[in-house]
Amino acid sequence: MNIAQLDRMHSGKGFIAALDQSGGSTPKALAQYGVQENSYTNEEEMYTLVHEMRTRIIKSPAFKSEYILGAILFENTMDRKIDGQWTADYLWEKKNIVPFLKVDKGPADLANGVQLMKPISNLEELLTRAVERNVFGTKMRSVIKEANAEGIREVVAQQFKVGLQIFKKGLVPIIEPEVDIYSTDKEKSEEILKEEIQKQLSLLDKEVKVMLKLSIPTVNDFYKDLISDPHVVRVVALSGGYSEEEANAKLMQNHGLIASFSRALSEGLSAGQSDDEFNQKLDKTIKAIYNASIT
Repeated sequence: MNIAQLDRMHSGKGFIAALDQSGGSTPKALAQYGVQENSYTNEEEMYTLVHEMRTRIIKSPAFKSEYILGAILFENTMDRKIDGQWTADYLWEKKNIVPFLKVDKGPADLANGVQLMKPISNLEELLTRAVERNVFGTKMRSVIKEANAEGIREVVAQQFKVGLQIFKKGLVPIIEPEVDIYSTDKEKSEEILKEEIQKQLSLLDKEVKVMLKLSIPTVNDFYKDLISDPHVVRVVALSGGYSEEEANAKLMQNHGLIASFSRALSEGLSAGQSDDEFNQKLDKTIKAIYNASIT
């Protein structure tokens, strides 16, 4: 584990940029960027285009460590290069931004009001490659749709089980049990979720470190005690479908919680923009998210 990166993630000011759209979400991310599906004919061309988009974001003068602590990458992005360097090396060596890797294969079908993670069949190989590529940590997402105690317990248990496997490889796991922001019993789900997370944290050995990525809570500062837990490096928030403006407004009401936005980060960026237009828009967005993250 890179201690300089650990210290930066624990105490630095800023937020985490989520650049980890993958598989089925990639066409949507490209479409939002102004690249339609008729612009590519196969998966390789699609991933080349999305890497060009991510490279443009990462290389932008607006994308800097003054505001951004870390960036979450998709496996395909980790295995590609920017200016001759592996993406993770470029982020840390050129930008002083900590690299993370999305490792989950997406959510499984809905059962007990939740979507567990699909099995990650190549996890050991992927983690080995992540260590070789100088990645600091990983991210994995489950989804909670209903305040079903049994389902939420399963989600958290699965997340921490895989998280321990990741930590043992020398990486810091970001545990992400997302609560659907449109859930009719979101607040109750969050109450059950926090209780289950606290149970799992209490079982960890002293040296184990994790991060948490959670939906912005219904009750302001609801995750304050998780933020101060000695096992928790940082608690970050996903935008979850909120617009950038709405996500930032909600985030500002939760002290110590920092952003890890994906859609909200790239909102308003377009392949058709000039470099000046692109950089100005990204700079405005990054500064707004940063300001919401340092309350």
